[in-house]
Amino acid sequence: MRLRHRDGTVVHLAYCANVHPADDFPGILDRLHRYAIPVRRRLGVPRLSVGLWLPRPVAAALAADPGALDKLRAALSEGGLEVVTLNGFPYAGFGKEVVKTDVYLPDWADPDRLAYTLDLAAVLAALLPDDVVRGSVSTLPLGWAPWWDAERQDRARRHLDELAAGLADLERRTGRTIRVGLEPEPGCVVETTADAARLLNGVDTARLGVCLDTCHLAVEFEDPGEALARLDAAGLPVVKTQASAALHASDPSAARKALETFAEPRYLHQTRAHTAEGVLRADDLPDALNDGLPAHGPWRVHFHLPLHADPPAPLSSTRTVLGAALDALLGGPAARTDHVEVETYTWTVLPGDRPDLVDGIAAELGWTRDRLLGLGLTEENA
Repeated sequence: MRLRHRDGTVVHLAYCANVHPADDFPGILDRLHRYAIPVRRRLGVPRLSVGLWLPRPVAAALAADPGALDKLRAALSEGGLEVVTLNGFPYAGFGKEVVKTDVYLPDWADPDRLAYTLDLAAVLAALLPDDVVRGSVSTLPLGWAPWWDAERQDRARRHLDELAAGLADLERRTGRTIRVGLEPEPGCVVETTADAARLLNGVDTARLGVCLDTCHLAVEFEDPGEALARLDAAGLPVVKTQASAALHASDPSAARKALETFAEPRYLHQTRAHTAEGVLRADDLPDALNDGLPAHGPWRVHFHLPLHADPPAPLSSTRTVLGAALDALLGGPAARTDHVEVETYTWTVLPGDRPDLVDGIAAELGWTRDRLLGLGLTEENA
C-alpha cells in the first residue's frame, strides 16, 4: 500500500514475506499466489507492497538471470503486488525446525554476507516500480555479540565500505538507488540505537543507515523519541522501519505460566528485565525462566506479536511503543522514513489457536494503515 505524508513523501506500507518462507523460486511464486494476492484482496486495495525474503541461492540465481527476474516482475504486476524492500537479515533456512542463532550466520565479517547483500540490491533494482524513488534492504546488525572480536569488527567495517561502493556502482549502472539498513537487535553487536551511533560512525550515510525494528526497540526499553534523536545526532537515516510488537510481562512471577507457553524451540527470544540496576539480559526466554533474570521488574521478550491483538492476560504487547515510534517517524511535518514493513514472522509458533494466515496479515496491515491515517497520512488508491 502507498500512503502520502503531508510533506509529499510517498510512504510504502508492506508486510514481510519471511512469515511464509520459501527456499526456491517456484516456492516464492507459490507463496505470492497463496498469501500475498489474497491479502491484497482481503484489504480491498489495488496494490500491495510485499517485503520479499530471498534465501541466498535464490538471490544469486535471480541476480544472474534477467529472464527469471522478468518472470518475477510479471507475476508481481499481474497480482497487483510491488516490491520496494527486501529482508536480507536471514541468509537461508529461515523455515527450518530450529533457527535460533543460525540466523546470524554468515555475519558481516564474512564476505558471503557482502556478496548476498549486493545480489539482493541488484535484484531489488530490477524489481522496483518505475515511479518509486528508492529501495531498501534490511540486514543483520554486524553479528551475534558473543562471537565478536576486534578482528571481526575490522573485517565487517571493510565489507560495509565495499557494500557502499557497490551500491553506488549499482546506481550508476541502473539509475536506481538502493539503501541498506542495519537492524539493531538484542544480543547483537549493534544492539541498540546507541550502538548504531557509535559503531556505524563514518559509514556512507547516502547508502547505509538503520532499519528500526520497533519490537527490538521495545525489548531494550528504548524510548522511541530519544532513539530517533540519537540517530539524528549521528547522521544515520532510518532506511526502513519494521512495525512490530514485543511480549511484555509487568509481573514476571504472576505471568510465569503464560510466559512458558511462548518458550518455543524454533526462534531465539531474547529477554530483558528492567530493574533498578538497569536492563538485565538473557539470551533466550527459557534461560530467563530458568532463573536467568530476576522476577521483580517488568520483562520484555523478543517474540513478535500480531499488531492488532493482545496476548492472553496477564501478558501484554508493546504496541504503545510501536505507536509512539510511528508518531515520531511520521507524525511530524517531515517524514523520517518512507518504508514501513509489518514483520510478524512468528504466526506459526504462537501458542493457542491461530487465525488463518491471510486473515492475520490483513488485520495487521489494516491496523497499521489506520494508525498511519490517524497521523494525517492519506491513502494513495491508484
